[in-house]
Amino acid sequence: MTDFAVRPITDDERRPTFTLLMQALHSRVPSDENWREYAESWAAERKFGAFAETGPVGITGSFDTELVVPGGARLSTGAVDGVGVRADWTRRGVVSALMRTQLEDFAARGISLAALYASEAVIYGRFGYGAATLGRSVRVEHPARIRGSAPSTGTVRLLDENQAVVQIPTLYQRIIERAPRPGQLARPAYWWPSEHNRQVRYGGGYRVAVHTGLDGEDDGFAVFRSVDRGTTDEPERRALLDVRDLNGANPAAIAGLWRFLLSVDLIGTVVARDRPVDDPVGVLLTDPRRAHTTELGDQLWVRVVDVAGALAARTYGDAAPVVLGLTDPQLPANTGHYAVGPEGAHRTDAPADLQLDSEALAMLYLGEWRATSLLQAGRLTATDPAAAARADILFTTEQRPWCGTHF
Repeated sequence: MTDFAVRPITDDERRPTFTLLMQALHSRVPSDENWREYAESWAAERKFGAFAETGPVGITGSFDTELVVPGGARLSTGAVDGVGVRADWTRRGVVSALMRTQLEDFAARGISLAALYASEAVIYGRFGYGAATLGRSVRVEHPARIRGSAPSTGTVRLLDENQAVVQIPTLYQRIIERAPRPGQLARPAYWWPSEHNRQVRYGGGYRVAVHTGLDGEDDGFAVFRSVDRGTTDEPERRALLDVRDLNGANPAAIAGLWRFLLSVDLIGTVVARDRPVDDPVGVLLTDPRRAHTTELGDQLWVRVVDVAGALAARTYGDAAPVVLGLTDPQLPANTGHYAVGPEGAHRTDAPADLQLDSEALAMLYLGEWRATSLLQAGRLTATDPAAAARADILFTTEQRPWCGTHF
């Protein structure tokens, strides 16, 4: 018997639950003016609260979107955009109850995957989430120049804030349709007001550059701002360029945007956070040592909700099939054996070659982690010693998975 109840929130409970989340994450509680900016992206729909006699003590929310999986298919995904518990209610089963309710809701609605950014890496594995993509932060020190042999087709222009709000959503959609990368998320209308519009329109100081190809069509964009680093002792110290969002449909667009960012006057350093592990900026430079990786860590965490459907939806490499034996205590309907091979995946009664849980499956699913590495780490077990090497070939992707969409 618990002393709280989990249920969907109402419209009247949006602001108090948002306030609870901000306090749990040690963020600023919004003023009345700030709340008007946030409210559009904090709908009651898809949010579950834990309520005690004193009011809300926990919250988890999500929005529906799609995630690109290997091969280019886009699967329905619940993007978990906030989990928090009031400080005096932690370690009393609130998070477990909220996450269980949310997963059951995803399964009941036929959602294939769930995804989140983890504030703490020790929390979400027990609910079947695994770190499925990695992100790299890059710091480029001036002087830095793009090599003459790098793609140089197209032009770059700056948008004003109204143009950016209108044009960038359509451009992003075009990019992930033409150049889908495993791990990328569709950005629904719900996402843009708080994550993009607020940055470029409400004092975030961000500007937007768009790359146009030789065919006259826009094919990439970058969202960035300058940060003054001048001090009393160093008043002439050059500014830092902070790149928040960079996407391109082809190598020429990516190279063109980097060329533009590195050419902005009076800038001493360009910093781009959470880039793909294989971001090409280093090899684009005449002096690759001007680019430094300052951080490498987990990015998007994924949870496979509909295991049979999700395994069947992605493509695989050319290796002999492997049978996965899955245990999923949160969603027991997923527990079973799955044959995975170049022709696809399906449930089977055949004995398992590899035995794993939902967290390990999530780590394999987009292709970032190798089964042999997970085997060595004790994250899965093998009855067939050669099966992990076959699974490496089956699950590996040509491009490293990457998300690049924060929520």
